[in-house]
Parts: sequence; C-alpha cells; structure tokens
Amino acid sequence: MGFFSKILNGLKKTKNSISGALSRIFKRGLDEEFYEDLENILISADVGAPCAMEIVDELREKAKHDKLKEEEDVKAALREIMAGMLPDEEFTFEYPCVIMVTGVNGVGKTTSIGKMAHWFVRNKKSVVIAAADTFRAAAADQLTVWAERAGVRIIKHAEGADPAAVVFDAIASAKAKKTDVLIIDTAGRLHNKTNLMEELKKMNRVIAREYPECEQYNLIALDATTGQNAVAQVNAFHEAVDIDGIILTKLDGTAKGGVVFAINRESEVPVVFVGVGEGIDDLELFDAKSFIEGIL
Repeated sequence: MGFFSKILNGLKKTKNSISGALSRIFKRGLDEEFYEDLENILISADVGAPCAMEIVDELREKAKHDKLKEEEDVKAALREIMAGMLPDEEFTFEYPCVIMVTGVNGVGKTTSIGKMAHWFVRNKKSVVIAAADTFRAAAADQLTVWAERAGVRIIKHAEGADPAAVVFDAIASAKAKKTDVLIIDTAGRLHNKTNLMEELKKMNRVIAREYPECEQYNLIALDATTGQNAVAQVNAFHEAVDIDGIILTKLDGTAKGGVVFAINRESEVPVVFVGVGEGIDDLELFDAKSFIEGIL
C-alpha cells in the first residue's frame, strides 16, 4: 500500500470531522453562518484558532471573487488555501547522517525509531540504532526487538549507563562500518526537567565533536492525539536542542489531524514522518498534498 492509500485510511477520523462536517453545513449555502461554523469545525480538528481564522478569511474572499457556488469548488479552494500553509516539498536527508529522536514519555518514540529504521532500509540505506535511553527499565530490550524486526544493528550499554557514552560508541561503530544512518533513542522526558534537557545538549555536543562530517538532525516525536499540547512540546524542546523536524505518531487514532497546521504555523518546524498504523511499514515521509486530500 502506497503512502496515499495509507494516509486516506489513517485520516478517516479527521476527514469525517472536517470534510463530513463541511458537507453538512454547506447545504444552507455560503452565508456568514457557514463561515462561522467552518471556523469552529477547523478549531475542533485542532487546526488552531489563528490558523482557522486565516483559512476562513481567505476562503471567504476567494469564494466571493471566483463566485463559487458548488460544494466541490469550495472544497477545492479550501484544499488550495490549506496547501499554501504547509511546505510543498518532502523533507530530504543527506548522508551519512545522525538522527537524534527526542520527546516526552508515551508518544511512541521507540516504536517510531524501529519504523524509521525500516523506512531507511527500504530506501537502500544501512542503519545502526543507539539505545541511549538508559534510564527506563527494559528500554534497550524493547528497542532491540524493533532493531531485529528492521534488520539493523543496535549499540547498547547496561541500564543506568551514561547516554553520551552510548552515543560515542555508536558513532565509532557507524564510522567504522561506513553506515549511512545512525538513529539515537533518548529517554522520554518532561520538557521542564532541566537535567534531562542538559543530557540532550551533552549528546549533541558529542555528535558535533566526534562526527563533524555527518549531517545531524534532531527530530521530536509527537502524539497527534494530544492536540495543541504538541505545539508547546515542540517549542520547549526547540529551546534545548534545535529541532529540525517532527515525527507525528498515532495520526490514525485521532479526529484532530489538523494539528499539523497549528504545529507548522506556531513552530515553523516541518513534519517529516507520520505514523498511520501499527505495522512496521506504517511510517512514511509526510506529503502535504496527500495529507490535504486525506482530510478533504
């Protein structure tokens, strides 16, 4: 199943909350009440109030200018407006690269790392995973299962070891074997825990010092079902380590997929990967056009 089919299946709940609701309110025509209801629909889908207002204002002007009457024409205009609010190109990686994955507890970070490793393998890249979450009991064991499923190597130390030491050894291994991608798992942390944020900074310094020739990416895993709280998480982590992109998990489990727009507007950090299912191959590069088709 290609990304477009997966995104259609994964966004059924969001599509119903936006496109389905739009069809219901369209029956009475494009009056002011329609635009007020549309704004509420978008806010309910976690698009965010500022973004929803901007979308509705643009649609009102376009509908008036182009004399739009039919529902499909209005939806087409809405797709065009919403597409203009998201990056129009997929995120691209340069190799060799190191990807450090951060995020709070329970967002599906470890699972996403396994899926991401599989995605790179599918795209003919060699991968090694660093189990730098030495804080959570059995974290390395869980990651090992995913590494085996993806068919990639894993570097790990004993529970309680220094995460930076794991990163150091993983870099040495990646360089020695000329590995394309090193993915680093980190302890799930609350963004207000200063000592844990300092740990992220330390790992970043180790990467910069030991592997200056690589491309480094800091990705944050976010649970799509948490809605607007996801925006706050991005901003908090961005202050500690520059966040380059987002892995948006559990997109198939929420009717609030509109949070993609709020995140992009408030943080200007692009969504890189989206999780649209439980399988190891249910993580794909985010594609704005497919996403918008999926919700409208």
